Amino acid sequence: MFNRILVANRGEIALRVIRACRELGVEVVAVYSRADRDAAYLNLANDAVCIGAEAPAHSYLNAAAILSAAEITNVEAIHPGYGFLSENPTFAQMCRDCRIEFIGPSSDAMRKLGNKVEAKLLAKAARVPLVPGSDGVVADEDEAVAVAERIGYPVMIKASAGGGGRGMRTAHNEVSLRTNFRNARVEAENAFKDGSLYIEKLVERPRHVEVQLLGDRKGNLIHLFERDCSLQRRHQKLVEESPSPHIDRKTRDRLCTAAVRLAKAAGYYSAGTCEFIVDHENNFYFMEINARIQVEHPVTELVTGVDLVKWQIRIAAGESLSLKQTDVAHSGAAIECRINAESPDDGFRPCPGPVHDFIMPGGPGVRVDTHAHAGCTVSPYYDSMVAKLLVHRPTRADALVAMRRALGEFVIGPIRTTIPLHQTIFEHADFVRGDVDTGFIEREIMPGSRGASSGG
Repeated sequence: MFNRILVANRGEIALRVIRACRELGVEVVAVYSRADRDAAYLNLANDAVCIGAEAPAHSYLNAAAILSAAEITNVEAIHPGYGFLSENPTFAQMCRDCRIEFIGPSSDAMRKLGNKVEAKLLAKAARVPLVPGSDGVVADEDEAVAVAERIGYPVMIKASAGGGGRGMRTAHNEVSLRTNFRNARVEAENAFKDGSLYIEKLVERPRHVEVQLLGDRKGNLIHLFERDCSLQRRHQKLVEESPSPHIDRKTRDRLCTAAVRLAKAAGYYSAGTCEFIVDHENNFYFMEINARIQVEHPVTELVTGVDLVKWQIRIAAGESLSLKQTDVAHSGAAIECRINAESPDDGFRPCPGPVHDFIMPGGPGVRVDTHAHAGCTVSPYYDSMVAKLLVHRPTRADALVAMRRALGEFVIGPIRTTIPLHQTIFEHADFVRGDVDTGFIEREIMPGSRGASSGG
């Protein structure tokens, strides 16, 4: 086991990793930007190092500053959390070149899976179902039109290096395809410095289901069942749950087996997530593998009892995975709500500012992952998520009741949050039945909300 780990992140995931390290008896170095210098979780670290100014490019995305902090504090490994540099294969290799272990998958696996076109080719070779589309990157508008005519409209234009909905457009005819192709290329170049695009058939009203994976460096790799992440806004998840209310046992088994097969083909180790879209006939299609811990990983922890962050650290330290697939059992139903400092009525506009009131819910089966507290300030420089509220109960019906109660107890003020939106969602008859898809929020909850688009 490592003696000392640096956490290259902020907020609730930094606190989550710090707690895992402390329970493993590992010393922790925290890094922070000037905006986070008063963060309470820094007091739980053995050392804390300022790595730059408020903007992410000058702090949490500054690989040189993070590595300098790692070297002067004599750490043996770096945990990247999620976001920022967590899926950057160059940073992972830089860490290892400095003889500092990167707590995550290999740089090679990250490169293979980080490019969506390469990942799809790998999935095809591993016999994992794919949405019909181009065989790879399309060269120009004319080739995109030819592909669309072959597979039929509507189609999705997607950035090869994309994520979070950026570089993604829908086209229902040739005119919209040509216009949106140009727009998507510009957006992809600006966001990822890679304007390459590919074309897929649009699966109408899809559900978003992902499989949690965990593997070691010796080739042992298992799944920890699925999470349903269909409730989204602007291509970002709002609610996640396990088990998925949509799929039957046979589909679940096939989905999880396919995810494991693909991850093994990529030589994957550490924690990761294989994402699929599922149509109304329970046909599923590979989307991508996220080569990191997910925001929603606590959902899986609650239904399996497996601490994913601790296992990330153990695997990076060279331990073998002691869990076999038959050792992992699914128990009960877990649901997570992402509580964001946003105004849903105003296109989910971020609402940063000081927090005067912060009262967390509790009671049986309730978990809150957050770095926030009364007296803190939600920064305008970073993601707007304030907390993750989770419930775990014997059945989904019990979990819905517990979540309604917990949402009613949660007080965050005076900033605006998505708590009222979640309360509306959990009263909606279609959601209660489990009859939702990625367009549910836009179509049923907030049809007039500016920017509340569906997505995967």
